Amino acid sequence: IGTGEKMDGLEEFHPKRIADRILGMGDIVSLVEKAAENIDAEQAAAMAKKMQSGKFDLNDLAGQLQQMSKMGGMGGIMGMMPGMGKMKDQMAAAGLDDKMFGRQLAIISSMTKAERANPDLLKHSRKKRIAAGSGTDAAEINKLLK
Repeated sequence: IGTGEKMDGLEEFHPKRIADRILGMGDIVSLVEKAAENIDAEQAAAMAKKMQSGKFDLNDLAGQLQQMSKMGGMGGIMGMMPGMGKMKDQMAAAGLDDKMFGRQLAIISSMTKAERANPDLLKHSRKKRIAAGSGTDAAEINKLLK
């Protein structure tokens, strides 16, 4: 069954799972299958260690955002979780959607390696350059860094 416009939007047809999604009951099995396909266990363990040690930087955040988009983005993930249909709509209304993650990736991509590793380097002139390169504004950069 097609769930998107790209070739990776094809999924095996399971009538019960589709019915559960339509009724808003989620599809945890498909979510777990998608996670298993897209997430490397060794990389996830290394990321967990980095988070625990406090060495999580913007490169790591970009990697996490890219993995989420491979799994169908925030909307796709929320749609597979039971009872999250209403929450998905509320998050979209609050501006927490896949477009926001795309803007965050654009901001991170517009930074140098040193800036991604050490966001304290970002002063006004650098933020201005990053905003111009990412098509956003300084306020959005500040929001990402908080």
